[in-house]
Amino acid sequence: MASVSLSNHILERPDAGIAYDVREPSSPSAHPALLMIGQPMTAQGFDALAAEITERAVVTYDPRGLGRSARTDGSSAADPKLQAEDLHALIAVLDRGPVDVFASSGGAVAGLALVTAHPEDVRVLVAHEPPIFSVLADAQQAFAAERAVNEAYRERGFGAGMAAFIAMSSWSGEFNDEFAAGPPADPSNFGLPADDDGSRNDPLLSGVSSAVTRYQPDIGALKVAPTRIVVGAGADSGDIVTARSARALAEELGTELVIFRGGHGGFLADEWGQPGDPALFAAQLREALDG
Repeated sequence: MASVSLSNHILERPDAGIAYDVREPSSPSAHPALLMIGQPMTAQGFDALAAEITERAVVTYDPRGLGRSARTDGSSAADPKLQAEDLHALIAVLDRGPVDVFASSGGAVAGLALVTAHPEDVRVLVAHEPPIFSVLADAQQAFAAERAVNEAYRERGFGAGMAAFIAMSSWSGEFNDEFAAGPPADPSNFGLPADDDGSRNDPLLSGVSSAVTRYQPDIGALKVAPTRIVVGAGADSGDIVTARSARALAEELGTELVIFRGGHGGFLADEWGQPGDPALFAAQLREALDG
């Protein structure tokens, strides 16, 4: 495996300091830089995948307000359109021309917003399981399930909120009456704490990410963009909501859904609780980027 140098940087925005990392191969590369983006996952979640891709520059970053990236705009909302503007500024600072993007989960929604607003920034976007509930046939039921997660968190704390989130995110198929009528998820079934520590600032559970799931993709703009858009889902994801969202988005764009190994976190290392296979995922990602 080729050697890579790692450098850390801060991009100063008017209302945020965006931390990003550049992994540079030891030999010059003809490949575009590869930008990896998540939400609410930070750069750290891409470490294992980035380590497998040594033939080109790889850039990871912490979205504003998360990890090392402080924000001073007085908001905690995760707005894909605002994240897209941060990414646009980051790509400009990199000054490497159009980049390739691997975008996971909420980051994939930001990637779509980036291509919509600045299509010249991105050569290829691989959008892996974007949780865009607005494209689902059962969108209103999905939004109701998400609100129930937020309410469980507000009322009973992290354990209850995370248990509700796991129940929602692992539900197979449409959110029907059976799901709505089910009992509250028990934190102990997932090894989660039942005690409430009083905190209410979790970006996944507090409702600050509702702009992600409610994002309305501009299908017309995405279709005419020069960017090649690859929508992907995990082979093990079945009919969970993020896989269904990916499938529905691919249908609207008129493209074939690309199946990657593993599940929603198929590129993750073991320490994240969703052990994937970063090496195999990297090989599939290369194929998707090369078309």
